[in-house]
Amino acid sequence: MSVVAGVDSSTQSTKVVLRDADTGVLVGQGRSPHPPTFPPRSEQHPDDWWRAFTAAFAAAVDDAGVSAREVRAISIAAQCHGLVALDDTDRVIRPAKLWNDTTTAPQMAALRERMPAAEWARRIGSVPTAAFTVSKLSWLRETEPESYARLARVLLPHDWLTLCLTGRAVTDRSDASGTGYFDSVANRYDDEILALVDPGRDLRSMLPEVLGPDEPAGEVRDAVRRELGLDPGVLVAAGAGDQHASALGLGIQAGELVVSLGTSGVVYTVSARRPADPTGMVDGVADAAGGFLPLVSTLNAAKVTDTAARWLGVDHDELGRLALAAPLAEDRPVFAAFLDGERKPDRPGARGLLAGLSTETTREQLALAAFEGVVFGLVRGQHALERAGVDCAGPLLAVGGAAASPAARQVLADATGRTVLTTAMPEAVASGAAVQAAAVLAGRTIAEVRSAWAPPRTAVAEPMPRPEDGAFERYAALADWTGMDS
Repeated sequence: MSVVAGVDSSTQSTKVVLRDADTGVLVGQGRSPHPPTFPPRSEQHPDDWWRAFTAAFAAAVDDAGVSAREVRAISIAAQCHGLVALDDTDRVIRPAKLWNDTTTAPQMAALRERMPAAEWARRIGSVPTAAFTVSKLSWLRETEPESYARLARVLLPHDWLTLCLTGRAVTDRSDASGTGYFDSVANRYDDEILALVDPGRDLRSMLPEVLGPDEPAGEVRDAVRRELGLDPGVLVAAGAGDQHASALGLGIQAGELVVSLGTSGVVYTVSARRPADPTGMVDGVADAAGGFLPLVSTLNAAKVTDTAARWLGVDHDELGRLALAAPLAEDRPVFAAFLDGERKPDRPGARGLLAGLSTETTREQLALAAFEGVVFGLVRGQHALERAGVDCAGPLLAVGGAAASPAARQVLADATGRTVLTTAMPEAVASGAAVQAAAVLAGRTIAEVRSAWAPPRTAVAEPMPRPEDGAFERYAALADWTGMDS
């Protein structure tokens, strides 16, 4: 049997799935944790990602009951935006700054003062925030000049892991489009934006080659092949960003709306065109199959309900039961749940606000406010996608760990007025990376394999008849309150 490996190197851990290269059937999976991070300063050393990858790969092979020699292709998907700074020998200069590190907000603000938001959107499809790599590169130059002086190569997390596997410094359109200096329509780096960071240095020469979605990065190097127990000739695909790979694993087609409820929250769809939203809410990034993946990403999702459960002294199941039992009073509390700053809208210094409390407020209503604080933020993202001209009228799919909650599903159905679907596809990001690996191995397009391997969906929640209580409008007014930024 020929097997392909898909890898998800996320903020929390590395997951590896093994799928039959011909049928897409899952045959094994493994996981290994990463060191925890503590925003607003969020950093990890790339060496920890490699250790986690090798451990997760071995665990997946063991779980599948196959030999590593049966693995014929690998693809890496990983957390987007992080800055991996290398010297002229490709040694890591310092720990990588991750997407959820908001300490680079001052540098991003300075860059945005030098170029209007509408121009950022026109050039790269997004108005970058502190999450984007461009802010972290500027931060490195400004705050660690000795490290910046040693800088010879700038990579993203998935690029670095691909470099470890193949020895080539390459990336793909999907991940490159989240850097803040790549034009995914023209498929080129933007020299004028790079000059905003440093007009006196050739930053373009430090950036990885951008491969097409169906183009291989190369073969696994001999030293790594022996470490992993692979046969010669194992192909490595171009890789992708995490949400972009997830869209492959879920088989998402144009117009289908995905709401991802993980550590962060994301709402996205697949599109043939790239929007340009000057408000900065929509990121018009590329997808991993040759098109685009317009999305809105928030910092506060599962962590909100985790925190609410701790406040109320209950577990997650009980928090959900409380929320589903909440009386829907017209003046019930609403929660702008920007607990650790926010990404969309761009408020790195924000904190959460709970409004509408009275002596009649119940524990059930507080629990409901926590779920709505997450879901309403993503519904606002859906509205932003629609205002940007993105078709979101297709089926609604809820994914991510927190989407297993019946309360989260019901709140989402009620807030959107739509049937909520889900899928049993395990590890969608890693599974999507495996789609890419299989396409490269077979010489097929990613779009072909994505459609052939698309998992079935199941309806899990229907919108309930409920009074027009104005909760979403009150949430939106609270979230827009300018006094929220500290």
